[in-house]
Amino acid sequence: MLVIRKDQMEMFGKEAQRNFEKSMQAHLGNFSLLLCKSVGEEQMSKVISLGIDRAGSHGFTFRGPVRFYLELMLLFGSHFDTDPQFHWAAAILGNQNASFQMQRAELLYEKVMDYRKQVSGPESAYALEAFRNIAFFIRQPPPLSPKNFIADMMREITNIYPQKAAYVGNEGLDALIRKGIGGAQRQRFTSVRGVTLIIMLMFAFGHGCGNDLLYPWIANTLKGDSAPTPEAKATLLEKNALIWLEHVLANHDKGKPA
Repeated sequence: MLVIRKDQMEMFGKEAQRNFEKSMQAHLGNFSLLLCKSVGEEQMSKVISLGIDRAGSHGFTFRGPVRFYLELMLLFGSHFDTDPQFHWAAAILGNQNASFQMQRAELLYEKVMDYRKQVSGPESAYALEAFRNIAFFIRQPPPLSPKNFIADMMREITNIYPQKAAYVGNEGLDALIRKGIGGAQRQRFTSVRGVTLIIMLMFAFGHGCGNDLLYPWIANTLKGDSAPTPEAKATLLEKNALIWLEHVLANHDKGKPA
């Protein structure tokens, strides 16, 4: 549950930070059980350290706002503060007119709750349906025209997750798709299928998912040597993405919290 506790307004010292990091291991494990379990305790420790640093770069030094920032990393990806899908987050975090961190954290909280209501849906119903649609898309990507790729990809994203597409807006989706094209080019993915895969992963897990400590299977696949060619790497990434999505959906169907 997302909460910003005002009784946690304490500056971090070294010992206090170590204690805080330890408490965040337990808290985040309850907040997002499957994700934390899949990442592992050692990797989550790195995520927490990264999150404290990134929160600090935005002026969040009190326990409540930092804890909230870590929760948002799990919800939206570690790089949500620069993601075009969440432009409102960057606007609030960089708002110099609301310099007091509790004020900015509360503004962010209000926006996140609105986002979850409109985009995630009751009991995350919209998000789970989108995961099913993304898995189907990855298995059977539709033929997209290279000449009209951005417009076609925007249409497919809208079909897959209409609530999120409407909330992000055409400008944000266009920026995300272009980032995905650039990311695919850096990986030397030349097929339309490979490019759409990168975009879909960014859409699902955040635009920085290729370097996100929360999703090491993406970075390990992209940087590993297990696939001899870029297209073989794209195929392996596709397989690993489906494994992750199916694991999440299967555990949800069993009634386990995500």
